Formats: sequence, structure tokens, C-alpha cells
Amino acid sequence: MDSDQSDHGAAVEVAIVGSGYAGLCMGIKLRERGIADFVILEQNVEFGGTWRVNSYPGAACDIPSHLYSFSFAQNADWSRKFPRQPELLAYAEDIVRRYRLAPHLRLGHGLLAADYDEARGRWRLRTAHGELSARNLVLATGGLSRAALPALPGLDSFAGKVFHSARWDHGYDLRGKRVAVIGTGASAIQFVPEIAPLVAQLDLYQRTAPWVLPRPDRAITAAERWLLRRLPPLRKLYRLLTYVQYESRYLVFAGPSWLAGVAARLGRRHLRRQLPHDAALRARLAPSYRPGCKRMLLSNDYYPALARANVGLHTCGIAAVRPRGIAGADGVERAVDAIIFATGFDVEHALGAVAVRGRGGALLADAARGGLAAYKGATVPGFPNMYMIAGPNTGLGHNSMIYMIESGVRYAVEAVLARRRAGWRALEVRDDVCRQYNQRLQARFKGTAWASGCRSWYLASGGRNSALWPGFTFEYRRITRRFDAPAYLATSAHLEEGHRAL
Repeated sequence: MDSDQSDHGAAVEVAIVGSGYAGLCMGIKLRERGIADFVILEQNVEFGGTWRVNSYPGAACDIPSHLYSFSFAQNADWSRKFPRQPELLAYAEDIVRRYRLAPHLRLGHGLLAADYDEARGRWRLRTAHGELSARNLVLATGGLSRAALPALPGLDSFAGKVFHSARWDHGYDLRGKRVAVIGTGASAIQFVPEIAPLVAQLDLYQRTAPWVLPRPDRAITAAERWLLRRLPPLRKLYRLLTYVQYESRYLVFAGPSWLAGVAARLGRRHLRRQLPHDAALRARLAPSYRPGCKRMLLSNDYYPALARANVGLHTCGIAAVRPRGIAGADGVERAVDAIIFATGFDVEHALGAVAVRGRGGALLADAARGGLAAYKGATVPGFPNMYMIAGPNTGLGHNSMIYMIESGVRYAVEAVLARRRAGWRALEVRDDVCRQYNQRLQARFKGTAWASGCRSWYLASGGRNSALWPGFTFEYRRITRRFDAPAYLATSAHLEEGHRAL
């Protein structure tokens, strides 16, 4: 045990913040390597992360089921090729049961503040249920955890219902209501077709048209599930083939320009086939930027939903919100009973109001201004013994985040074990190493779709892409396979404070 008595409540070796797939994976891998002294802090009263919170109608993943699951806990019984939210949440619940993680979960223990104690080499954590200290702090909240809400003039005066798609109000009955949906990202294209038949009027406000491709979804037959269950090698082969198929999509974003042209032709053909009789609507839904510059979406029912008589697409922008409606920039005020924001997430300020203070009281929020620069998406100079899973520049536009999560977890666990074996008080990535790593990483965006000029949530306020990994996923797996101690400053438990040695 590395935990010791603390003046700040209970003491543990590892505190994991977030109970989504990343947090659960970290807990599992710690246990496998003999570390059972950890807690998983969750601000909500139930665990599950993204797939607990995002429960809007039609919520689903755009990565195939057999790839969007842990390699060490494959599921042969997915009901569809592309998993929907209830099934993804059920998978997380099964993981907690199977790997006996419930005793480690601290539900309703949202992190309020974290301060690094240099003298002890421990993190002092303040949660909604009291204080504790941890030798290692693991942030597994991900970048898509803080809902982004635009500052619309007059929103506070609106007399109707307002909520974000990531905080869906299932107690509010949309039937017969006049609804305004603001945003046309991944959540909107899933829930708009679900609610359009229920509402009296749906006004969709679009700033930029997304690229939408066909969604090759289907039910997985009972015979297929039987084969995958009875033949584990077949299950592994199917997963591998799916991985290779999706990994090759990276070339659309960073390969020869003609491949982006192929994706554009597929998108335009999909638009024509789904809206064959409305050229004016098609013109407003036609993207004007390179495919992949923004997130590419999959849907077979989004375009038909916009052709409904009770659905209006507005590209004029919003001038102001009124008590009973929305005034468009076109001078027309439209009556509204409810406003639903489908405006995505604030990646740059993912931790929100949580004050994480590292060495010398440095705030992580200050380091994140303009886009947080981390080493291998995991560690930040000035924040010893702190690791991030699915941190900066680990997001994907082409493959499964579960693959990236497993890679990041392996790296963090190896770091925790290296510090433990050597008896070091603290490990902190060297500033020069982190800076050089990020210079090389940012240079790789040049010439890719992500740097082709459009505005997207991938870019921080200063224009830096701090969200995406600019390479193949197997490259990230390679650089995180082993913990590289020479890239770190190690503080010996036996040296006076201020002395550091490798």
C-alpha cells in the first residue's frame, strides 16, 4: 500500500475522476497490476459517463459495436452493428459487475478542487462529500464532458423550456410543442428525426452544414451472435477486420486529396438521393468545406426529417431570444415553447470550475487557455503525479476512442508502477520534452483536413488543435506502450525538497 494517513480525510494511492469507459478501464488495469487502493470519483449519482449522461432520443455511437468495446472484454451479444445508448450503458454496467468495481465507486463525489502538496507529493482533493488525499490523480473526464452553451442575447428572458442535448429533460413532454433546435452536430442529427414527428413545429438553426454520410447500420442476427459467442477466434478476427476498415479512414483526413474528393462525392450523392425533389433545401444543406474539417456524421433519417412539413431549416442566424420566441437575423420572430441546444461541448474548458492546482499553485485552467499541451495526451509540466486518460490531442475522427483509452490507461498505469517501485515522491514530465513533443505533433496537422480552414470544436480559442490525434491510432499505441522515465523529473522521497534526479 502506498497510501498513508492524511490530514485531509481518507488517503488512497490513486484517485480517478470520472466513471465513464476511461475511468472504469483505469480501475480494471490497476487491479490487474496489483493496485487495489483506488477510488473512482463521479459527480453524478450513477456511473457511466458519456453514455449515462447523453440519453437523448436516438443517441447512438458512430463506431461499430464490436470495436467500441474493450479488447479484454469483448461482447458477442450486441444487437446492432452500431450500438445505441441503452446498450452502451448496459455494457458499462456489466463491466462494473464483472470486474467488481462497485466498491471503488464514489457516486455523488464530484471533484470540487485539487491541490498538489509538494512536501508530501500527494494531491489534496475536495469533493462534494468531503476531502481525501491521493498519491496519484487520474483525470478520466474526457474532453466531451462540459456542455457548450452559446451566449444568446435575451436567453435569460425566455419563458419556455431550455436544455442541452447532453442534459435531456425526459420529464418535459415535447408532443404538440413548438421547438427550436440550435446546432446541427452529432446529437442533432440523431434526435431531430426522433422528435420531428412528435412536435407541432421544429425550427432548426444551422450555422454550418455538416457532411452526412450513409449509416450502414443493421440488426445483428441471432445466428451471427451465436457464432461470435461460440467461436472467440472469429470474434477477434471480426474485430480486427473492423479496426483495419476504420483505421484506413484516416487517409481521408490526411492522405491524398482525391480520397477527400471521394468522401465528398459520397456525401453529395447521399444528399441528392435523400432529398431528390427539393433543390433549394439541398443547396442549404450542402457543405462548403473539405470533408473531415468538422466531424463527419452518419445518418439515414436526418435529411428526410428536414423535408417534413412541420420542420424549418434556418441559416440566417439568431439575433435575439424573446420571452416567447426567437428573432432570427432575417427579421422574422418565430414562436417557441422550448429551446434545445445541440451545440456540443467546451473542450478547452472541460474541467469547468474545478480548480486543479499543481506545483507552486499553478492552475490547470490557466495552462489550458488556448488549448492544453500535454505529453502523449497524458501528463502536463507542473502537475506531478497527475495523468489524463483521453486527454489533449487523443480524440479521433476516424476510429474507436476505446482503442485510445486502452493505450492511455496502459501508459498511466506503467507510470504509477514506476514511481511506486522506485519509491519516488513524484514524477513530472519535463517541460522541454513536452514542448518538443507538441511542436512535432502540431506540425503533423499541416495539410490535413483538420487544418483546411473551417471553424470547428477541434480548435481552441487561439486556433490550436488540442482535441485530435493527427495520426494512425496504432502510432499512439506504439508511443504509449512503455513508460519512458527519461522524459520525466523524479523527486526522490529521500532528498530535500527542490532536488530532483532521474
